[in-house]
Amino acid sequence: MKKNLLIVNANYYFDISTGLLKNAISVIPKKFKIKVINVPGVFEIPVTISKNLKKFDAFIALGCVIKGQTPHFDFISQASTDGIMKLSIESKKPIGNGIITCLNIKQAKARKKKGSEAAKAILSVLSQK
Repeated sequence: MKKNLLIVNANYYFDISTGLLKNAISVIPKKFKIKVINVPGVFEIPVTISKNLKKFDAFIALGCVIKGQTPHFDFISQASTDGIMKLSIESKKPIGNGIITCLNIKQAKARKKKGSEAAKAILSVLSQK
């Protein structure tokens, strides 16, 4: 039976999110049915996963937050991470966190492999007995 996987992709930084998405999909076996939902930013990822908890076996959260001049970076990064962790624990479903937090765009471009790391993490959890 095919497992259903939802990737929620925050595409505020389109080039970065596209790279994260391609890297994630590249390591997911064909036995998975993949759906991608794009959202404007990482803050919308937890609610999108929450709305789809019953429809999917696992989730991958992808996006990028780059530090600016205000504390907004800290609030958004912490809120999205906390929301994802809470959803994963309460639902007992794996959510791979492929949201990268960077100081600048150069760091973000160098971390596109985080998409595949998030995918590998959910595959590992799903294989547990």
